[in-house]
Amino acid sequence: MKHFLIKLLAVLVSFRVVAACAQVDEVDPSIGGVPFLLQPTPPAVFLPNSMVRVYPMRMNQLDDQIHSFPLTTVTYLGGLFRLMPFDGTPNDDTWNRPQAYDNEIETPYYYSVKFDDSLIQTEFAPTARCGLFRFAFPSGKPVVLLANHRGGDFFSDGQNAVSGFEEIVNHGQVTPGVVRAYVYGQFSAPVNIETNPTASGKRLTITAGNGQNVLEFRYGLSFISVEQARKNLQEEIPAWDFDPVKRAARDRWNQVLGQIQVEGGTPAQRRVFYTALYRCYERMIDVTEDGSYYSAFDHKVHRDSRPFYTDNGLWDTYRALEPLQTILNPGMEADKVQSYVRMYEQSGWMPEFGVLWGNFECMTANPAAAWIADVWAKGVTNFDLATAYAGIRKNSLEGTWLPWRRGPKCSLDDFLDQHGYMPALHPEEKETVERVDSFERRQAVSVTEGQSYDDWCTAQIARDLGKEADCQLFLKRAADYRNIFRADKGHVWPKDAEGNWIEPFDPGWSGGLGGRDYTTENDGYTFDWSVQHDLQGLFELMGGRAQAEAKLDQLFHQPLSRDQYEFLGHFPDSTGLVGQFSMGNEPSLHIPYLYDYLGAPWKTQKRVRMLLNGFFTDSLFGMPGDEDGGGMSAWVVFSMMGFYPVTPGVPIYVLGSPVFDRVTIHLQNGKTIRIICRDNSRENKYIQSIQLNGKPLHQVWFRHADIVNGARLELQMGNLPNKQLGADPATFPPSAISLDPDKFQRLTD
Repeated sequence: MKHFLIKLLAVLVSFRVVAACAQVDEVDPSIGGVPFLLQPTPPAVFLPNSMVRVYPMRMNQLDDQIHSFPLTTVTYLGGLFRLMPFDGTPNDDTWNRPQAYDNEIETPYYYSVKFDDSLIQTEFAPTARCGLFRFAFPSGKPVVLLANHRGGDFFSDGQNAVSGFEEIVNHGQVTPGVVRAYVYGQFSAPVNIETNPTASGKRLTITAGNGQNVLEFRYGLSFISVEQARKNLQEEIPAWDFDPVKRAARDRWNQVLGQIQVEGGTPAQRRVFYTALYRCYERMIDVTEDGSYYSAFDHKVHRDSRPFYTDNGLWDTYRALEPLQTILNPGMEADKVQSYVRMYEQSGWMPEFGVLWGNFECMTANPAAAWIADVWAKGVTNFDLATAYAGIRKNSLEGTWLPWRRGPKCSLDDFLDQHGYMPALHPEEKETVERVDSFERRQAVSVTEGQSYDDWCTAQIARDLGKEADCQLFLKRAADYRNIFRADKGHVWPKDAEGNWIEPFDPGWSGGLGGRDYTTENDGYTFDWSVQHDLQGLFELMGGRAQAEAKLDQLFHQPLSRDQYEFLGHFPDSTGLVGQFSMGNEPSLHIPYLYDYLGAPWKTQKRVRMLLNGFFTDSLFGMPGDEDGGGMSAWVVFSMMGFYPVTPGVPIYVLGSPVFDRVTIHLQNGKTIRIICRDNSRENKYIQSIQLNGKPLHQVWFRHADIVNGARLELQMGNLPNKQLGADPATFPPSAISLDPDKFQRLTD
C-alpha cells in the first residue's frame, strides 16, 4: 500500500506539472474576432514580443474567405508582403480573388487551414524573426503567389531562393522617410519563379514540378538588409523540419503563459484569461538583429548591447499593459523604456506611439510620462532616467499638445501654458489655427485633463532627480484640470479663450464626430473621471465623496443622449455600453475601481464581475471594443486576478473581485505571489476579509513593494457585501496632487 501511495502521489505531481505547462492550450485566438463596431482582434501567430506576426487577411472571424497571408504585420498598417498558395494557372484576377476555407486551426504558435475548392492545406509556425509555411497540394501541381504591394522589388538567385523588400512610408512630421522590410526565403524543392511588375510593386508566380505534393517556404525578415534576413533564417530555421519549429514555439508560449497559473473558475473563464494574457505579448516587439537594429527615428542602423523595442501605442497601454509587464517582466520593461530613450535621442522628441516606421503622431497628451514614472516608482531603474526626463520635459514645455500632432508648440499651447486649459471653439465656429487636425480637432477637455495627469507624473520624476523647481512647476500644472470642471453642472466642460463656458454643450453628445471638438473618442461622461492623479481633488469638486459616489452610480444608469444607433454613429469607439459607461475604450478602464476610493469597494466588486461576465466571453464577440495591442486584455488579466493599477505613477494596486480560487504569479526574481480566494464562486463575489502575508488588512489596496518580493494575499469571499470593509476614510487608497509616491513604506514593516 505504501508503494502504491507513493506511485499515486508521483502520478498526481506529474499531472500537476503537465497541467501547469499546458496554459497555451487554454488560448483561443478566435476570441474577439468579430468587432462590435471597429477593428476585430486578429488570431495572430507569433512568439512573445517578436518581429514576425502572421494571421489570415480577411474582414473578421466570420469571413469565410482568405485574401492572403502576410509574412508579418505592421501595427496600424496591416500586412507586409502577400503570400497565397494556388492550384492551376494564375491570371490577373487570381491575385485579387479570395479563397473560401474550412478546417481552420488557430493557436498562438501554429496555424492551419484548408481551402474548399483546391483542398490545399496551409500551415504556419513562427520563430522570432522568421517563419515557416508548409503547403500540401492534393493535385500535385504546386503554385505559390508572392507579392509586395507598397513599393519594392524581388530578386531570385536561381537556387530556389527569393529575396526582396517592401517599403513603409512614414508621413509624420517628426521623422519622415522610408522604412524597408527585407525578406530572404527558400523553397524546399526546385521551383520556377516568374516575375511581373505592378503599379505598386512586384508579383512572383512560383511553381514547382508536377507531382510535388508538399512544398515548404521558410523565410527570414529584417529591417536592416537582405543579407541580415538571410542570416536570421540560417540562425533560426536552419533545417527543413516543420515540427521542431512548431514545438519550440509551443514551448516558448507555455513558458511565458505559465508565469501565471490559475485554479478554479470555469473552463470558459480560463480560456478568456489565458487568451487575454497571450494578447499582452503582441507588443512591443524586439527588432534587434545580431546586436544591431534599424531605427526609423533617425533612419540609421545602430549597435547596442540592449534590445531595441518598438511598436507601442502608449495612450492605450500605459494604463494596464505596461503595469502588468512591470510585474511580470521588469527587465524587459527597462529595455522597452530605454528604447524610448533611444528614440528621443535619435529624433529629438519623446514619442507617444513609437512604432516601426517612427513616431505615430496619434492620440493626445504625453503618455510616456505616466509610463516611465510608474516603472521608476516600482523600482525598475535600469534605464537612463535623466535623458528620459529631458524628453518628457521637452514634450511638455516645448512641444504641442494638439491631438495627432508632434513637434514645436503653437499658439494654442502658449494659451494652455498661460491659462491652464486648452481653449475650445463654440459650435459651428471655424478653426483659426492651421496646425489643428481637421478631423481630430482640439479635443479641448481631454487635452487639458491629459496634460494635468502627465505633468503630475513628470513632477514625480523631477522630484526624484532633485529638480525641485521643475517639480513645483509641474505640480502647479497638474491642477489645470480644475479649470474645466463646471461645478454648477457637475461635469467637465469646455471653455473658450475668453473664459466663457461653451454653450450649448451636452456632456453626452456635443462636438464633431466622436466628440472630437471637446473629448477623445468618448463623451463627457467618461472624461468626468479622467483625473487619475487627484481623485481626492476631483471628488471635492463634485461636492464631496457622497455626491461623487452617487454620480458614479448614475454613470452606469445614465441614458444616452440619442438612440443607441445614432450615439454609436457619433462615438464609434464608445462600445460596451452600460448606461454612459463604455467598457470598449481605454479611458474607461479605471472607472469601475473608483468605488474603492469612495469607501464603497463592494460596488467595485459587483461591477467588475458584471463587466467581466457580460463582455469578456470565450466567443467571437468576446472583446467589447478595439483591443489596442494588449491595452484592454491587460485589464482582463488584472481584473480576473483581482487587483488593478488605477494610477500609473503611484505604486499601489486596488482590489476588485478575483474570479479564480487561486492565482500563482511566478516573478522573475524567483519569488511567488499567491492569491487565495476561499469560498469563491459566481455568487460569492464580495470580499469579506483580507489577509496580506498572514496579517489582517482592513483596506482594499496594497503597495507594489508588498508583492515585488513575493506575497500571499488571502481573501474570504461571500455572497453579501461587507460594507464596512474599506469604508473608513483613513483606509482609502491615496490619490492627491500632493502625494509623494516615494514615501510609501511596506505594509509589513
